[in-house]
Amino acid sequence: MGILDVIVFVVFVVCVVGLGLYKSRDEKSGEDYFLAGRGLVWWLIGFSLIAANISSEQFVGMSGNAASYIGMAIASYEWMAAITLVVVAFAFLPYFLRAGIYTMPEFLEYRYNSAARTVMAVATIFIYLLLLGSVTYSGAITLNTMAEEMEMSVVPTVAQASLVIGIIAMLYVAAGGLKACAWADLIQGSALIVGGAVILIFAFKMLGGVQEASYIEDVTTGAVGTKTFSGGEGALERFVSLNKVRLNMFLPMNDATLPWTALLLGLWIPNFYYWGLNQYITQRTLGSASLAEGQKGIVFAAFMKLLIPFVIVVPGIIAFNLFAPEMKSKAAVDNAPVFAKYQKANPNTLLVQVVESPSLEQLAAHEEGKILVAVFPDKESIKACRVKNPFVLPITQEKYSALQVQPFTVFESEDKSWRTVFPTLASELDIYNASVRQAAQQSNAPVAVEKFLGYKYDSALGHLLSKVLPAKTGLVGFVLAALLGAIVSSLAAMLNAASTIFTMDIFKKYLSPNASQSAIVTLGRVCVVVFTAVAVFLAPQLGNPKISNSIFTIIQESQGFLSPGVLAVFVFGLLVRRGPAVCGVVGLVTNFVVYGGLKYISTIPNLMENKGMAFLIGNFLNRMAISFLVCLLVMAIITILKPLAKPVEFRQNTTIQLHSSRGALSAGIVVVVLTLLLYVIFSPLCLAK
Repeated sequence: MGILDVIVFVVFVVCVVGLGLYKSRDEKSGEDYFLAGRGLVWWLIGFSLIAANISSEQFVGMSGNAASYIGMAIASYEWMAAITLVVVAFAFLPYFLRAGIYTMPEFLEYRYNSAARTVMAVATIFIYLLLLGSVTYSGAITLNTMAEEMEMSVVPTVAQASLVIGIIAMLYVAAGGLKACAWADLIQGSALIVGGAVILIFAFKMLGGVQEASYIEDVTTGAVGTKTFSGGEGALERFVSLNKVRLNMFLPMNDATLPWTALLLGLWIPNFYYWGLNQYITQRTLGSASLAEGQKGIVFAAFMKLLIPFVIVVPGIIAFNLFAPEMKSKAAVDNAPVFAKYQKANPNTLLVQVVESPSLEQLAAHEEGKILVAVFPDKESIKACRVKNPFVLPITQEKYSALQVQPFTVFESEDKSWRTVFPTLASELDIYNASVRQAAQQSNAPVAVEKFLGYKYDSALGHLLSKVLPAKTGLVGFVLAALLGAIVSSLAAMLNAASTIFTMDIFKKYLSPNASQSAIVTLGRVCVVVFTAVAVFLAPQLGNPKISNSIFTIIQESQGFLSPGVLAVFVFGLLVRRGPAVCGVVGLVTNFVVYGGLKYISTIPNLMENKGMAFLIGNFLNRMAISFLVCLLVMAIITILKPLAKPVEFRQNTTIQLHSSRGALSAGIVVVVLTLLLYVIFSPLCLAK
């Protein structure tokens, strides 16, 4: 970063934070702090929804998924969200604003009973802690990658970067509340789209000038190839020729991440939960000045969602084309403890060697194919002997000595492309893992799993920022400021939502029903500090490849314990007015049991060898769909056996205007048509031409 980048960065951040605090200076009550005084207008709501949603989670996680074999298919999370938002604006929002609620769990008491409210409130807080940690981690790994690639004199660790991000977000939301978030988001939302467009333009420019690039040959195997260019092709022509298989929105039905079958039902569940029932998103719409303003704001956000894949997903695809070797090397740090354990578990291996304090000559002369686990005295020694070789895996002596291998441990990767990176090791691993599973089966013992990476896909954004944008022009500073601001914005939204739920659904409901407004606001701020501390602690743990090779997948899969049940309970409660109060709690608990049970079953190797079983519950989106349907079935049976004598009436508890917007409805229909058209364009039918 040049001096101009630093100036742009500082000015941007100061303006955003200053505007937010200035607009929220008169907060006095809980409604002011948590819901911006119920005075948000449509354009503020629209940008705030986008800024709260698009953070490092999307920029890092979604661009990382795009860099893998998944490619354009990950855009379904955005384009399906556009349709979801339109439905939420006209099917959900009128009920929520009529109820005059602060939180989504509060609506369950409005429709069912206080027990349902409490169950959802507690579960939501736990899920939000994971979300807070994941957003902090994805922002921290971006800063860490950028600092390394730019060869800065000070490279912050993920833990250090997480601490800085957490402190900034904590101060921001504690001081300003929702109104501060909304006004800051006005700048953040527009800056994010502009910043993403800038990255897209320069990524295409670089792709048009390189002599060779990497590409995925086959999405079913993840095989990677390299293509050399003659120099006469344009950037767009190169992009299409390299990535034709990754521009398809419909992955095979047996894909573990996003099969096309999930588009039929599974993906709709997290979408409707996230955009219609997720507190840190809906809190913006609950603060609407009127129903019409809320509907117009939501439809405006839906239109912007159509643009997001072009500024996040497409650059991620190009990142793999340009920086696949760097992503391969970046995975070495994560792979070191895994392959060190493999060597300890299988000391007879000829393909993994452990060497303590290797010299530069040893590292430089190491042959590709075999893996060298290089044990260094400390982290400083690793930095001094840094070698960008995916087969040289650095680890400190302290960490190496602490490694322990559980009995019956297998070693595998979720990354389909790992066989391209470690072709020599692949056959040996297959034989070893098969023998371990057989031994475990004979001993009736569980199998432990250690996961490694082929490529560090989550580093895609860091490579784009550090190598694609021109240096010392202010662009790096602007994009970095927009990204950091987005991290802070999303953390602020989540912190405000989590503190709102704890304060209103637990503290005020059970501990202090007569608490004063000042006490409520003070407690909300204290909650922000506590939740920030937890997020900063969790963030570094999420980088462990044993958990998953993608932070985006971690977030989506974990929410399956909550989202299908919540969606089922809300939909059932709105449509079936004679459903008894007990349905609320039963529906939520049923989802915990069913989704958790299916997830456990999916880890049993013997059962998952059956192709039908693997297809049915192998993917978390399919597990969500099954859980959702089971919850509806259970609540329907309860209603048939013991229906309410009279249907529930949704009484009005607000003074804001509740007239629907016809203009927003017309615009929403246009958004839905455009979304379907994009699916046609990026379908096998059109791509084959």
